[in-house]
Amino acid sequence: MRVLVIEDDDAVADGIVDGLADRAIGATRVSTGTAGIAAIAESPPDLVVLDLGLPDMDGTEVCRRIRAASSLPIIIVSARDDEVDRVVALELGADDYIVKPFGMRELVARIHAIARRSGGADGPRDEASPSRLVIDSRARRVLLDGEPVHLTPREFDVLEYLARDRGAVYRRTDILRDVWDTTWFGTAKTLDAHIAAVRKKLGDPGWIESVRGVGFRLGEP
Repeated sequence: MRVLVIEDDDAVADGIVDGLADRAIGATRVSTGTAGIAAIAESPPDLVVLDLGLPDMDGTEVCRRIRAASSLPIIIVSARDDEVDRVVALELGADDYIVKPFGMRELVARIHAIARRSGGADGPRDEASPSRLVIDSRARRVLLDGEPVHLTPREFDVLEYLARDRGAVYRRTDILRDVWDTTWFGTAKTLDAHIAAVRKKLGDPGWIESVRGVGFRLGEP
């Protein structure tokens, strides 16, 4: 997935770009609406993260112009928290609206949710396997061979995280950071306990493979 960040605040923009890169999401940044529109015309990204308070034009105008020319997903990030601002942005075609300050976990979750709705190949998939293991992120439900698997909220979060890119290896530190908290400093034994619990409930440890010295990946026994 390629994300274009249209944001004039260097600190905010750098935080978004670096945070997405840490989660294997490529991002580039421009600081004006004019540059953003030009970048989209030259090489359309998969999704746009758009600030409203730009130096050359209001972000709502940028949103209107993008939507008039394409169906690119747009997430507004803004310090404006009035209901009117949100309604206007959404009516102009924005797909989501996040009020600053926000956490990277929230932004990434919303990017993944939009990718799922739009069928993006790089977003997390609701089905970890089309035939056996179904992970319904919206309903927070897991089915194995058509039968419900009852997970705790945290167990579901771990399994859904691994299902975002089936077969990819996720590092322990990344799982702890993204599933628990961005400032998690606890022991990795917490993660191991949850992995063990999910494996037991799925009935076969082969669903979650351990990669020695790295982390875990979702497989299929």
